[in-house]
Formats: sequence, structure tokens, C-alpha cells
Amino acid sequence: QVQLVESGGGLVQAGGSLRLSCAVSGTSGFRITTMGWYRQAPGKQRELVATITSAGIANYVDSVKGRFTVSRDNGKNSLYLQMNSLKAEDTAVYYCNVAGPIGQAPWGQGTQVTVSS
Repeated sequence: QVQLVESGGGLVQAGGSLRLSCAVSGTSGFRITTMGWYRQAPGKQRELVATITSAGIANYVDSVKGRFTVSRDNGKNSLYLQMNSLKAEDTAVYYCNVAGPIGQAPWGQGTQVTVSS
């Protein structure tokens, strides 16, 4: 079973930065083509924030363009999200996930990001 462990969240003031990490394990029978970050704020549905393909092509939701950068280390099966110029609206639980021909992995616990205004 694929396991996802997010880390790096915390409490920061508006304008600050955080770097989130996602450790992926149990992928021996799971070919990963795309990795991504999601977030879920109170009272809202989980939304896709950023994705990155095996070739390094990244896409972002409009609200984070220019502020967030997603990257991956294929050798380590790790995913990262550098978040700069954080806003209160970025407050949410952040989750990572991976996708391939057989589908998506089970959700991990996520990591809480709280931005004070």
C-alpha cells in the first residue's frame, strides 16, 4: 500500500514562508506519473493546489500562482511545496497525493498550515 506522510506545516504570519514535504513509500507496484498538493479549509471542499509531472511540468491553481512552487525528487519519491507570501486565505490542511495508471493513493493525515493576519 502506498503511504503518504506530509510535514512542514505550522503557524506563520501573513507574508511569511513555509516549505512542505511529502514522503512517499510503498510504491513498488505503483507507477507514479503525477504528484500533487491539495488543501482543505474549514467549510470548504478539498481543492487541488499544484501538480507536477514526471517531466517536471507544473500547474497551479490561480490563487497561488507566483507564490507557490512545487517540486519533486523522483529518486527519493518525495514531493515539496515552497509557499511564499502566505495569506490568511491559505490557511488549510494540506495533503499530498500521487497518481498513475492504476489510480490515486489513499490520503494521508495532512499537515496544518495556519496563516495569521
